[in-house]
This record gives sequence, structure tokens and C-alpha cells, in this order.
Amino acid sequence: MTEMLQPQSPGIPLPVPTIYSQPYWDGCQVGELRYQRCRDCGAITMDPAPACSACFSENLDWEVSTGLGEVYSWTTVWRPQTPAFTVPYVAVIVTLDEGFWLLANVINCPVDAVHVGMRVKTTFVELSDEITLPYFEPAD
Repeated sequence: MTEMLQPQSPGIPLPVPTIYSQPYWDGCQVGELRYQRCRDCGAITMDPAPACSACFSENLDWEVSTGLGEVYSWTTVWRPQTPAFTVPYVAVIVTLDEGFWLLANVINCPVDAVHVGMRVKTTFVELSDEITLPYFEPAD
């Protein structure tokens, strides 16, 4: 029987929002995958920042992704970095339809079904009052 991938349990190390990343984490709490776009050159800055990574403009807006994309790369983790993580888990780099990449885990999928090119959609799992993590699951 193939093991189904599940979200991590509360107790894993959680990210610490910054002044620049707080809008991203606020979006996750309401089920939105947010990213920044430069109003001057149109480039996407996925890692929340005070300035555009392409033209260095500080004229950035937050936009909401459709949350749809495809697996660009993946790996199955069988030996966690700390005992807080439940294995197996599959870490994926997803190319979102808007043109940026995001690293996250896959859930609600058999561990051996993840593959390059697999269509996925974003889903969110609350781990604390402050942090809701984005995950990916197979798109319908």
C-alpha cells in the first residue's frame, strides 16, 4: 500500500514573519498565496523584499496567485533534519502559472505519485494562531 502524504503536525520549527513578509503570511491565513510585482518594470519578487530584485524600484504591489502550477523538481525526505518532522514528506519546487517558483511540500497524494510536470494547486494548513503554511496537492 502506498503511503499518503500528510501535512506536518504542530511543533515543527515555524517561520518568523518580518515587516516585509507579513503580508505574505497574512494572505496564507486567509487562503491566499500572495506575491509582489513591481509597478515599474512588472517583475515578480517572490521573496518578500523592500525593493524589486530586477530594477531595484521600491514601487511594489501585492498580488494574489491562482495557486496553480506544476512540479519543476522534487525530492522525498526519509530522514528529517530534526525529529519534529514526520516522514516521509515530499519537498517540491513548483512553477506557478504567474511565472514564479515556490518551495513547499505536497500533501493528499501518494508518496510515489509525485513527478515532474504534475499539475498542483495550493492548499493551506494552520499550524499556529500566527502561521498557516502553504502546501501543494494534486490539481483536479
